[in-house]
Amino acid sequence: MRPAAPVIAFTRSVKRASGRPLLARLSAGAANVAPLIVTLSLILIAWQIVCSAPDSSLPSPTRVLEESWELIAHPFYVGQGVDQGLFWHIAASLQRVAIGYALAAVVGIALGALVGQSQLAMRGLDPIFQVLRTVPPLAWLPLSLAAFQDGTPSAIFVIFITAIWPIIINTAVGIRNIPQDYQNVAKVLRLNAFEYFGKIMLPAAAPYIFTGLRIGIGLSWLAIVAAEMLIGGVGIGFFIWDAWNSSLISDIIVALIYVGIVGFFLDRLIALVGRVVTRGTATA
Repeated sequence: MRPAAPVIAFTRSVKRASGRPLLARLSAGAANVAPLIVTLSLILIAWQIVCSAPDSSLPSPTRVLEESWELIAHPFYVGQGVDQGLFWHIAASLQRVAIGYALAAVVGIALGALVGQSQLAMRGLDPIFQVLRTVPPLAWLPLSLAAFQDGTPSAIFVIFITAIWPIIINTAVGIRNIPQDYQNVAKVLRLNAFEYFGKIMLPAAAPYIFTGLRIGIGLSWLAIVAAEMLIGGVGIGFFIWDAWNSSLISDIIVALIYVGIVGFFLDRLIALVGRVVTRGTATA
């Protein structure tokens, strides 16, 4: 029976040792979250004070909750036509962004690799890219509406033309910065063009490519909200514009909060994928 005491003492020491890191992690997590909570609290308090004045044209936080509670509590509401819950408006916008952004990623990486690898292509295409990328995204919308005669493909084209430029530019920079040693190894191994592209160029330039992809997703989300205000239909941009026409300022504020949260998570998603893909690369 005597060996039981050391066993009990050992298990207690293990519990104490395992509990300390848990407490440390909880303390660290609380320390990281506390500044955000304090900042949000101060913003809400200031907002409440400023907008509680009788002559304020904007609603206070408490008034937003009161007036838009049905909108917040029923995001999956399904009505007729554009009378839908916020979830469906955001889902429609995300679908358009996904298609346009995916096309921009494929075409942008291919063109960026071409410009970064070929001096001739860079001299021929780079000036054109620099001119086109300065055109505001919504300036393309009338042209796309004339070409496609429909709102959805026009919005997708606006997303495509908005997201493609940072992807092209960052991919080209990444390709041009591939170390000479990598190119020498490719020559020694006698890799063909496709093998060099897949085994050398893409892995080496991946951090730059994901920088462009991360910028592109943010611009895509900005552009779709603005484009949907003009094309109509189900979408978060049209919801905001329709709420403005109906003088539903509280609904606009709720929608803007949703837009910001979705944009934040889109950025975090691309950043997470980038960290996973570039893990172990020389430039990661």
